[in-house]
Amino acid sequence: MQSLYIGIAIIVLVIIVVLLLVSRKKGEQLRKPSNLAIVGMVFVVFGIIFIDLGRIPSYSFFGAAVLISIIDIIRKQKNK
Repeated sequence: MQSLYIGIAIIVLVIIVVLLLVSRKKGEQLRKPSNLAIVGMVFVVFGIIFIDLGRIPSYSFFGAAVLISIIDIIRKQKNK
């Protein structure tokens, strides 16, 4: 059953990426994600991969991803 959830999560991530690519305006380049955003995405993937270790490690990875994303948003707001 857990492999089903992992498969669903990966499919949802792929759908989100495809929707972002389709919804952008033609000729417009996507902005390069910041290093913190990339690290946040890596933590989300780790949370999905290591879900078999239990809830605490998996949710810790998700929580770290959320914190890193919030820090990235605050840094971008201060730079504007």
